[in-house]
Amino acid sequence: MVQIFEGGSFQERIYVINDDNTGVTGIIVLHSTVLGPAAGGCRFWHYDSQGEMAADAVRLAKGMSYKNALAGLPFGGGKAVIQRPEGDFDRRTVFKVFGEAVAALNGDYVTAEDVGTTMADMRVVRQQTFYVAGLETAKGMAGGDPSPWTALGVFQSMKAAAENVLQFELRGATVAVQGIGNVGSGLCHLLKQHGANLVIADVDETRAAVFATELGAKCVGADEIMEVDADVFAPCALGGILNVKSIPKLSARLICGGANNQLASDADGISLVEHGILYAPDYVVNAGGIINVSAEYLQETTFQVEQRVNQISGRLIGILQQALRQSRPPGTVADEMAQQIIASTRKSEAA
Repeated sequence: MVQIFEGGSFQERIYVINDDNTGVTGIIVLHSTVLGPAAGGCRFWHYDSQGEMAADAVRLAKGMSYKNALAGLPFGGGKAVIQRPEGDFDRRTVFKVFGEAVAALNGDYVTAEDVGTTMADMRVVRQQTFYVAGLETAKGMAGGDPSPWTALGVFQSMKAAAENVLQFELRGATVAVQGIGNVGSGLCHLLKQHGANLVIADVDETRAAVFATELGAKCVGADEIMEVDADVFAPCALGGILNVKSIPKLSARLICGGANNQLASDADGISLVEHGILYAPDYVVNAGGIINVSAEYLQETTFQVEQRVNQISGRLIGILQQALRQSRPPGTVADEMAQQIIASTRKSEAA
């Protein structure tokens, strides 16, 4: 594993995983350890190049720094991405190598599940290192699959933003959900129970069609979901989908979803304001998963997780109200709040 230092106001370290014996490649980014060990999940995905993989890891790690800071967690921000091999491969070997890489960081990075990884993968990682969460725990204790907590935080945030800021009831509203993985499907169930009308899409169109039938939702193609007539758009797949081409096509008044890095650039946050669309910053509303991971690592209870997740929507409302008062993008307001938390901690440690 090769260490590469990258300068910048927060970013600290990039580690490249390149195991000659197995062919496993990946990257671990520690964006900030000011507040504590860098915490963030491991993404298992196919990338066209190492440069693309590194760029994704850096963006995700930065988001984790801000997410953990705003959630009041004693962790910095980090992220790992592993290149999904072509063809047949031994999954256990992949995560054994990754676990060895995490172990080599001696507690500076705490990993967990993310897109493409499972609890079974984390069990393999745990055999190599203590610094992993997302595992089964005793009844009443935090742990396990973090996605239900992520979905709950997104749902509560969506409901609060719709009803307290935009003054429309989520019950009876139409919500377009992009992506029905663990978080997206969990969000759909919560919305259905609340009485929302659902339009869903996923790159796996067969799976989406079956899920839509089970839930009584409308199913559209993955390339259509952003253009459907909806009150709320919930991105729950990969990032970068809010950009110069897609934003003008949106009909939704509110964007609130579980995906990370939804904005392709900071300029797209400004564009959403200009189009009259309220954006709930992704790392604010989807913090439920890392809250659970943090609590598991700190050996806390599910009650403590629930208390922290229930605070997400109130935090969001404060950010949205400030952004509306100042006619600024909510993402910019959230970024500045997170940066201030990290900077003030750094100053107090230096004093």
